[in-house]
Amino acid sequence: MKVVLTQDVPNLGKAGEIKEVSDGYGRNYLLPKGFAALATKGLIKQAQERNEAQKKRDLKARSEAEQLAQRLNGQTIRFTVRVGELDRLYGSITNGDVAEKIKQQFSIDIDRRRIELGDPIKRAGVYSVPVRLSSGVEARLNVVVEGEGGEGAQPAAAVEAPVEETDAE
Repeated sequence: MKVVLTQDVPNLGKAGEIKEVSDGYGRNYLLPKGFAALATKGLIKQAQERNEAQKKRDLKARSEAEQLAQRLNGQTIRFTVRVGELDRLYGSITNGDVAEKIKQQFSIDIDRRRIELGDPIKRAGVYSVPVRLSSGVEARLNVVVEGEGGEGAQPAAAVEAPVEETDAE
């Protein structure tokens, strides 16, 4: 039996896909629950048109994400914050702070959840932060955290710290 899925069905497919299923599965589960409809010529054509339109939207979104990645890749954003002993920040810099700084500096609105900071930054230094713009499209930003007022602040080039830094206390 051929059916057009009206909703995402685990282990079967996504909404809009045309699937060949056993008669019992379709008649006793998919159709009564509203997960699928019998595949008629009209429904099959609609599903194919919807899939083509979705592919065009995905392609356009990916190209926009690639342009944005080229614009952001390798850029540097700076934070000047108060630090204490051993260049430890009094607070921390989170992915939300990085998103705000990107918006201020580049006028680009990026969702904070797309910034893969891992743990919040708690020490002065230079960090390479990935920004996931789309599936398979990623930009890397350099985040420089400097201490203000010379309270144990080091030049930015002197401290190299990976994003996955762990504090052993």
